[in-house]
Amino acid sequence: MSAQANREFNIFLDPAEIQSLNSMEGVPDYESVAIEALPGEKFLPTDWQKRIHRGFNWVGTMTPGVVLAMAIAVGGGYMAEWIGKTLLGFQRSPISPVLLAVVLGLLIRNVAGLPRAFENGLRLCLRRILRIGVALLGIKLSISAVGLIGLKALPVVIGCITLAIFIVTWLSRLVKVSSLLGSLIAVGTSICGVSAVIAAGTATNADEDEISYGVAVITLFGTIALFSYPFIAYWLFDGNAEQVGFFLGTAIHDTSQVAGAGLMYQLYYDSPLTLEVAATTKLVRNIFMGIIIPIMAVTYQRRAVRNSSKPTIPWLKWGQSVPLFLIGFLAMAAIRSIGDVGEKPFGLLHNETWTRFISFCSDVSIFMLITAIAAIGLGTNISKLKDLGWKPLFIGFSAAFLVGTVSYILVKLLY
Repeated sequence: MSAQANREFNIFLDPAEIQSLNSMEGVPDYESVAIEALPGEKFLPTDWQKRIHRGFNWVGTMTPGVVLAMAIAVGGGYMAEWIGKTLLGFQRSPISPVLLAVVLGLLIRNVAGLPRAFENGLRLCLRRILRIGVALLGIKLSISAVGLIGLKALPVVIGCITLAIFIVTWLSRLVKVSSLLGSLIAVGTSICGVSAVIAAGTATNADEDEISYGVAVITLFGTIALFSYPFIAYWLFDGNAEQVGFFLGTAIHDTSQVAGAGLMYQLYYDSPLTLEVAATTKLVRNIFMGIIIPIMAVTYQRRAVRNSSKPTIPWLKWGQSVPLFLIGFLAMAAIRSIGDVGEKPFGLLHNETWTRFISFCSDVSIFMLITAIAAIGLGTNISKLKDLGWKPLFIGFSAAFLVGTVSYILVKLLY
């Protein structure tokens, strides 16, 4: 499978991301664009004019993809209501706007096709808008609630990560897939999805094909989990909101997929607690990027030195392995905790104003998450799956099944 084919499978994998991975999990910097004068004009722009010009260029580059994803998020919500209430006659629509956003995105991408002009904006949705949406979810919880959920989730998170890394690495040797590719799939499945694959690939000097294979596999099985796990979890845990949250937060791969599944469960079963628990559990998993990826770097660096076949492996800064939206989530939870103290929030606001602010942040967060989910569908080219071959798909399926099974067993035993 060529690098170009891998790139076409998922537009969010960009070689520039691997080289310029930053604290927002792989968003590339944009190059300066020269200001062109009209024919016959002599135009010497100042620094502030250049900055304004670059800003307009950035907006023009991002607008098509962002607007399309937002339009699908809004349109999907209206369509879900219309289909459920008007067409099917239900008092409350059984159609999830999250599910509809993914389906609409996949149909547009794989039936009509999508010009490259939309790619940068869609990548922005999945990197920036998603992270802001997850951070805003923190306003729904206090610091004490976040700490309690995080501590309860820790044993399940550690169990899933440990077993996935060891067993998936062993399976990759069994079917003769490179140990590095197996490790990338294991890390992506058990910790932080696409972001973990890119970060781990950078830390270990993985080939572009290995990284792109890992991204494609994680995207495929994570999307399947996004569609199916909310309903499976409801059945497995008899509708226990907290248990479902722990399961979704540990069994689904990427942050966007966990948020989408938690949101879908909330909308179907009227369970906000599930989304809160799933998001907090996923953030606990993300913290382990700062632990597991340096260990991988050391392991593969020693192997590279012994083989003398690869240059020294670069080290990641802390911001590359611990995403900033985790800090944002905790900051919003801290704001909620401080605001809830005393008769008046912060000693200034009326309780009604504070309640409206919390509701506003929650609504904005949900809209941003659905926008990011729409971007997932718009960015996935299903026709390229056949180019992966059966071995990476087998490893990806095994990793997803293993993590899901371990998560279910531990959640049932511990909670």
